[in-house]
Amino acid sequence: MTVEMELVGVRVDMPSNTPVLLLREQEGERRLLAIMIGGPEAQAIAFALDGVETRRPMTHDLIATLIDDLGAHIDRIVISALRDDIFYADLVLSAADDTHVVSARPSDAMAIAVRVGTPVYAEEAVLAEVGYVEEDEDDAPAEDVDADEVVEEFREFIDQVNPEDFAS
Repeated sequence: MTVEMELVGVRVDMPSNTPVLLLREQEGERRLLAIMIGGPEAQAIAFALDGVETRRPMTHDLIATLIDDLGAHIDRIVISALRDDIFYADLVLSAADDTHVVSARPSDAMAIAVRVGTPVYAEEAVLAEVGYVEEDEDDAPAEDVDADEVVEEFREFIDQVNPEDFAS
């Protein structure tokens, strides 16, 4: 069974300074799912959320364009498994009256999903294993402040990142 999720954002885990993708269950317990991701993927997600246009298409923009140009449609992404502390995701695509499932890293799947407005799901088994309920969830103003803090932390992270940091 899959559970619909919403992207809360990308925050930086301290003290490791590691970007974390944060998803929240849309209904029910509103469990959170935290997935550590790489800096380039965090930047790609942030750019898409902020509507930043780069001079040349980023890899995730290219993938979204290719899928569209080939007449396919991304129906949803699913955080499908957690094995040996590694998360797995699937892109579920429709093309030529057929469904295709393509394995992807959750960070790449999310970077694409944000660009094309694709819904995000997680397998119940993954949520049951590592999902957690935020302690302050009943206090709406605290949640708003927390969201602002998350955005500010991530903006600070992005401000410190240069394209040269990701050069091969």
